[in-house]
Amino acid sequence: GIKFMNKNKIILFDLDGTLIDSTDAIVSTFKHSFNELNFNFKGDDENIKSLIGYPLDIMYKELGVDESKVWDFVDAYKNRYKIISKEQTTLLEDAYEALELASEIARVSVVTTKTRMYTMPLLEHFNIAQFFEIVTGRENVQNPKPHPEPILITLEQMNYNKDIDTVWMIGDTKLDLIAAKQANVNSIGVLCGYGEKEELKEYTEYIKDNSLSAVRFIKSIS
Repeated sequence: GIKFMNKNKIILFDLDGTLIDSTDAIVSTFKHSFNELNFNFKGDDENIKSLIGYPLDIMYKELGVDESKVWDFVDAYKNRYKIISKEQTTLLEDAYEALELASEIARVSVVTTKTRMYTMPLLEHFNIAQFFEIVTGRENVQNPKPHPEPILITLEQMNYNKDIDTVWMIGDTKLDLIAAKQANVNSIGVLCGYGEKEELKEYTEYIKDNSLSAVRFIKSIS
């Protein structure tokens, strides 16, 4: 008869650099906040890009903003990002197809360091919210990735059963892969985002070009 696929797989996706490209939105918003708060930023776009994936306050500190002023910059960032995020963010090529395939073979959630407040409108905008059971954002955890908490909290909400479910985290930076390792789940590094292949290889044995190749790989081995 017809074989129904038992969904005993869980696939967790990072967002920025894994499913969406928000580089322009993020970089332009950082620059906007620097202008607005008269900060003389000495770096360039690459300095900003290299920190994508970390929480905003850490990014600002790393970029030279004084600790006492960091939250003013975060507020300025959020006010601006809200306005421009949709028009300056794109869905990565094959991301929609990756999510379609993932939801056929697994239960699917998002684990991001973006706040849900900005994540949900983007997911709706790209018509991909439908694929996800849980969306864990920055405000849902105490400790963002590379800490395992975002993954563990997501799995808990999905009623994860470690005896039955196989879990995969798909992400483009070492933060995703370290979090997965600490949470004791499988991981795949993808090269469509911000991480370099050599660096990702230190934290996972599986590296794929993008999310679709990653999902196809998960399908092929089980």
